[in-house]
Amino acid sequence: MLKQYDPQTAKETILKRTPPDEFPVSQHVQDGITKLFGEPLTPDEAVSRILKDVRSNGDFALQTWTRALDGIDLRPVPITKTSIQSALDSIPAAQREALQQAATRIESFHRRQPLSSWFTNELGGTLGQIIRPIQRVGLYVPGGTAPLPSSVLMSAIPARVAGVKEIAVVTPPNRSSADPDLPVDPIILAACAISGIDEVYLLGGAQAIGALAYGTETIRAVDKIFGPGNLFVTLAKRQVYGVVGIDGLAGPTETVVIADESANPAWVAADLLAQAEHDLLASAILLTPSQELIEKAQIEIAQQMEQRNRGEIIAASLENRGGAVLTSDLVEAVQLANDYAPEHLALSVRDPWNWVEKIKNAGGVFLGEHSFEVLGDYLAGPSHVMPTGGSARFASPLNVWDFVKIVSLVALDRDTAESVGPIAAMIAEAECLDAHANAARLRSGGPA
Repeated sequence: MLKQYDPQTAKETILKRTPPDEFPVSQHVQDGITKLFGEPLTPDEAVSRILKDVRSNGDFALQTWTRALDGIDLRPVPITKTSIQSALDSIPAAQREALQQAATRIESFHRRQPLSSWFTNELGGTLGQIIRPIQRVGLYVPGGTAPLPSSVLMSAIPARVAGVKEIAVVTPPNRSSADPDLPVDPIILAACAISGIDEVYLLGGAQAIGALAYGTETIRAVDKIFGPGNLFVTLAKRQVYGVVGIDGLAGPTETVVIADESANPAWVAADLLAQAEHDLLASAILLTPSQELIEKAQIEIAQQMEQRNRGEIIAASLENRGGAVLTSDLVEAVQLANDYAPEHLALSVRDPWNWVEKIKNAGGVFLGEHSFEVLGDYLAGPSHVMPTGGSARFASPLNVWDFVKIVSLVALDRDTAESVGPIAAMIAEAECLDAHANAARLRSGGPA
């Protein structure tokens, strides 16, 4: 059932942000850490030990941790190109066509993003910015409770559009795979084939992040790591930042629906359920000034849940992280959403365009009931990798700019250098950097 909150109570509960390392760890997880390491470590400490082992012992550590954590004795060797292509050929034709259509839309969207170098001669000589793609990136594709081929498409295609030459995918092995020699869902490999990726490793968890960051005998280190994962993956990404770049620290997925009395309660309920089925920590929140809509949505949720395969996950998610908030009006609903800065914000209201300028913080805004968030998950166009945990206050959805670097170009002419050199020298002297001042004066004909 979708519990109802007043705005103040919601701020103190379902709309209150929790840092990734402060999420409550279940006793089951804590007991597993203690059993594995022989002492009661925190998740952060456990990740640190795994990363240190991978950095020191390479492939041997990867195989050891995969056996210990995933229950599979698997060497970290790349999946063959033949196997990747065979996976694409093996999935049903309808699935293959769906993935290809999604890939086409995603690529078309990202090719429209401006991405070019520029130069100017207006400041003396030539100044400019050169755009260069990152040479090698790593994509973490979570396995979790379901295969996610969409995550491959949504990360790999923007990387290809940006000009990245080398993409290494890591994804956890799947013990329930029909093929014990290749324990991965073929639809993951099919998405890799469509995205033009031929370097894939069956490797998950913190050890996968360590392999991408530090490199091993088999896996070459990357320059930047992308992709969401569980708590241990997120903590590992935070710990290796600086050795490599990271796209961000992904937390549990979240959707806020702002709706008025015009919204279809069955559709609102369906959108909330779609969000809640991701995992136990997913957040599905309704903000509305309509008590009638809340009541109708609650009825719809109860009825639709009976037909959903992941009912237990949905129920737990809604119980602990979801809810409906009765606001005084839509203005208050928008303010609550801006403060929360959700990953996904759906505007199921009359004239949604009238509210767009008032939205300040959101990973993606979905306007109207026909632009529902599920389409964004798969094929609307923008990447579904969006900022979570309130990071939409300062971060953006994954896009081609994440896969490139800006190189500043400075090519001043002699007259300009002689003209501005004394200014540089004056600033350098104010900073007590005498050698800097001297280098500037020498170019300006002044005393050394």
